[in-house]
Amino acid sequence: MFKNQKIQTFIFFFFCFSIFLSISQSNEDVPLNNIVIGEIPKPVLTLIFEDFSGKKINLNDFYGKLLIINFWATWCAPCKKEMPSLDKLQQNTAFENLKVLAVNLEQPNYSKTKNFFNELNIKSLKIYFDSNLNFVKEFNLRGVPTTILMNKNGEEFARILGEVDFQNKKFLKWLSKYD
Repeated sequence: MFKNQKIQTFIFFFFCFSIFLSISQSNEDVPLNNIVIGEIPKPVLTLIFEDFSGKKINLNDFYGKLLIINFWATWCAPCKKEMPSLDKLQQNTAFENLKVLAVNLEQPNYSKTKNFFNELNIKSLKIYFDSNLNFVKEFNLRGVPTTILMNKNGEEFARILGEVDFQNKKFLKWLSKYD
């Protein structure tokens, strides 16, 4: 009986240690409380959207880059709050292979959108539109701001639900692993 109790105690502590280790590793890997990291990267279909001039853009044109697609709207206060930090992320020279796409989900209103960027002094981001809601359908978007992170293979590996400071040091360190 004593030998059996030792084995049970060992199994119990091994089980507890395994749980503790997985929890601590997962917390260490997740840089923000509102980021969802997929266990397996999800391939993304070919998507067509428009730039500010109305030119059609194919998402596949960015294959081979770390891609951050931020979905926003001019009426969204959290979008307004996070946009300057997203602009600084695009300017960050530590990320050589990063492309940030700021996609407005409203019907294209060029003057309203341009005023939004001008008010916030956005310098590096370009304005994109998803007037056919291709992104909304593909990514099953539920609200703004939402940010999709895609790896160099064109796969979604994480998403951020809600507002985030894209200059958060823990986030930047984590993101650098994918650049």
